[in-house]
Amino acid sequence: MKEEKRDILTLSLDDIKKFLESNNEKAFRAAQVYEWLWKKHCRSFDEMSNISKPLRDILNTEFFIQAVKPENLQISKDKTIKLAFRLFDNSLVEGVLIPSEDRSTACISSQVGCNLGCEFCATGKLGLKRNLSAGEIYHQVVEIMKLAKDKYDLSLTNIVLMGMGEPLLNYDNVLKAMEMISSDKGLGMSPQRITLSTVGLPRMIKRLADDNIKFNLAISLHSANEKKRSDFMPVNNHNSLESLKEALIYFNKKTGQRITFEYLLLNGINDSLADAKDLAEYCKSFPVKINIIEYNTTGNPRFNKSMPRVTDAFVTFLKSKNMVVNVRRSRGQDIDAACGQLAAKKGK
Repeated sequence: MKEEKRDILTLSLDDIKKFLESNNEKAFRAAQVYEWLWKKHCRSFDEMSNISKPLRDILNTEFFIQAVKPENLQISKDKTIKLAFRLFDNSLVEGVLIPSEDRSTACISSQVGCNLGCEFCATGKLGLKRNLSAGEIYHQVVEIMKLAKDKYDLSLTNIVLMGMGEPLLNYDNVLKAMEMISSDKGLGMSPQRITLSTVGLPRMIKRLADDNIKFNLAISLHSANEKKRSDFMPVNNHNSLESLKEALIYFNKKTGQRITFEYLLLNGINDSLADAKDLAEYCKSFPVKINIIEYNTTGNPRFNKSMPRVTDAFVTFLKSKNMVVNVRRSRGQDIDAACGQLAAKKGK
């Protein structure tokens, strides 16, 4: 790939139209090229069968298509599939297909690695190599969608940005990918079936609200105690729970959306009745639902899964406060595909 080539997936329809006109091509060809890129999600210009060979050659000279190459499929005993995506620069990210009886969910990544360093998360140990492009994010969904159909004859019904990376630190590319996933010019999925998960960056959450996003927002909270959260989530040192609360109140008022909190129960760390009370108090400021998540080992001896009776007591207390609570049983633990376990081990 020549260095001067550009990723054509970064161009808007108008950009493509201007490029074609500057090369004495009819403007209507832009819509055809755009459809091949996003709706038919081609991987090379040679696939564009209704585009002339000379134009394909021009496109091939000037641009490349930054798709992803799936490899290293691992299938769990519960049918969850983890796969690595090889990128154009030989980097790896991971994605997960989570099937159920009549639906399937794609868990996708937004960055190569992550620099936020949450202690309980395997991805946080990798550091950050780079952001993914909008095309790379989009094509993860395309590949997992194909996989769901090929392996289980299921349509892809949901997307969660809960893979590697912090989506709000790759804001523009993530929003472009979500726009195309939900656009009729792309995959045409309802934004209500898309959930973005973030550690909670107040300034960026307010930006989401100002941009009037339609997809769902989930916060990886894991503690409503300032000192505890800072202890295992360094991001909290510069983005306090109080500033996060203020941003979430703003987000709820502007969008009308209910917030989802993800709460990973860690034995003896954040699973006491006092922790449950802190969480209930924190949730009084906006409508919220809480997903209680089982801890999945990442090799750090400090963290262990909460005992069943402790989990039950924690959940029972929250429900006694009329809170919406779901316990998320982990999928794909035997292939390191569960929450917090993605680390792109293969090929490293």
